[in-house]
Amino acid sequence: MLAPTFLVVAAIVLFPLLANFWISFKPVGLGDLRPPTPLVRERIRGSVNAPGERLTVEYRVRNSSPAHPLGDVRMEDAVPPGFEAGELDPRCRVEGKLLRCALGDFEAGQRERVLATWVAGAGWTPDLQPEPGPRASGVARNVLTSFEFTLENFVAVFSATEFWSVLRVSFYYTIFGTGGALVLGLFAALLLNVAFRGRGLLRGLFLFPYVAPVIAVAFTWVVLLDPFSGSLNAILQQTGAAEGPVNFFGQREATFTVFGIELAFPLALTTVIAFEAWRYFPLSFLFILARMQSINADMYEAAEMDGASPLQQFWYISLPQLAGILSVLFLLRFIWTFNKFDDIFLLTGGAAGTRTLVVNVYEQAFAVSNLGAGAAVAVVVFAVLFTFSVLYFRFSPKEEGL
Repeated sequence: MLAPTFLVVAAIVLFPLLANFWISFKPVGLGDLRPPTPLVRERIRGSVNAPGERLTVEYRVRNSSPAHPLGDVRMEDAVPPGFEAGELDPRCRVEGKLLRCALGDFEAGQRERVLATWVAGAGWTPDLQPEPGPRASGVARNVLTSFEFTLENFVAVFSATEFWSVLRVSFYYTIFGTGGALVLGLFAALLLNVAFRGRGLLRGLFLFPYVAPVIAVAFTWVVLLDPFSGSLNAILQQTGAAEGPVNFFGQREATFTVFGIELAFPLALTTVIAFEAWRYFPLSFLFILARMQSINADMYEAAEMDGASPLQQFWYISLPQLAGILSVLFLLRFIWTFNKFDDIFLLTGGAAGTRTLVVNVYEQAFAVSNLGAGAAVAVVVFAVLFTFSVLYFRFSPKEEGL
């Protein structure tokens, strides 16, 4: 009974995953997706004005791939109407009205010249039209379906000088982005859990960052934080908080002084994290608010009668009740944030120290046209998230009775 469902899930989920693992062990680029083919061009030498005259046709055949060989290359062309075979390349023969040539195997980028001489027969007339041009075929090895595997992609990924810094940025971005979204969502839920006029409208407005199109809100942030025409830079300079324009999305580091100590922090990455927390806190807000409204109000009344302060009520009553939903939200937001690509790509393009592993997958696979290396980085992303999920289910808070 469950077999159809299992097959559908396997086709939708497992097949792309297994295909990614398969490609990660192959040195394949975008150019390899199109298998090598033999290309042929013909060039006619001379002209014929009367029967008995000769016409030479030169065929230039080459392997389209500069990296992969071709096997059993063959070419065929129609015999010109009204002509008879003269001198032919030793690899060619005439069969009926077709010239067929067996050219053998071609190395990567190999080129060959094939000559055929035709003699105008007694029935030749100038009004005879030539047949369609030559065709060539060959046997190509498909690098994607072959059973040749290599660890070159993983060696290249882990030996790259920027890999570990990209991995560190990925964790920094994910942990702080996830934590920021949860904290903002918790604060918003506490604020809107109290009844006041206009609460419903405010709840709807709080959902705007999450439901708005990402390209619209990302463009808005880029405009607001523009170093020359942005509103935030104008406010900072007019209030004296900044001496000059601040390039929030283009400056890798910024420094500030605290008690005479100069400290540096990643400015562009921090700005992207702030955008991540702002955009996705409404999801946490909805889940946390729904859980808070299910808590028995008698518990708060009893605590208030015992003299508990609002902070104590939150710490000893609300927070333990919210631990389960907070842990689930942390798991979901961690996975989604670690896989986040569009936010960073739209805001910085991965520049100024904001390149994460997911952005690296795009750059390897499409910018550098190395699909194998991109798939290898994707496998690393999968391994990180799988390890995190196992640790989460091992050490996460459990509901009573489980």
